[in-house]
Amino acid sequence: MSFPRPVATMREATGMPTGRLAVWWVIASEIVIFGGILGSYIMHRLGHPEWAHQSIHTNTWIGAFNTFVLLTSSLCAVLAHQEAEKKNGPGAARYLMFTTLGGLTFLIVKSIEWTNEIKHGYTITSNTFWSFYYTAAGLHGLHVLAGMVIMLIVAADARKGKELQRVENIGIYWHFVDVVWIFLFPLLYIAK
Repeated sequence: MSFPRPVATMREATGMPTGRLAVWWVIASEIVIFGGILGSYIMHRLGHPEWAHQSIHTNTWIGAFNTFVLLTSSLCAVLAHQEAEKKNGPGAARYLMFTTLGGLTFLIVKSIEWTNEIKHGYTITSNTFWSFYYTAAGLHGLHVLAGMVIMLIVAADARKGKELQRVENIGIYWHFVDVVWIFLFPLLYIAK
């Protein structure tokens, strides 16, 4: 009886673990997606000064609070990685749960914000600014949600001391999600 060969854990050409390499490939493809959205937004914004009138209706304080929440959750992801490096799976899992809580807080605040905006008539069909706003922020929110789901799976394994290298991988992805928000926040909330 022969057993299937294990999936390679290290790429010899790069000297990088396969999981980390895969995360970087995912991020590279996501940069193309978000880069296209942000580039289109900037080009349209420069050509449509009337957007400034629409963007004044975004709530800068809510955007700033969500920025703080995501940056704090990124710190927790770093602390989770440090615990994983020490082979402390339960400690890594605890920090991953704090990171997930940050993502949940972000999404709850975003849903309250969107509910308020929609009540005031600012919907995805109101005009091009709001179309970009909901598309960019919504796509980002989906990435936050996906990161949270993966983080919960990684935390469950980490709690048992298994697959601790995944803690770094989900952390890399989470930092990317935060960096995207660092671009979205000034473009959608501050540039009035």
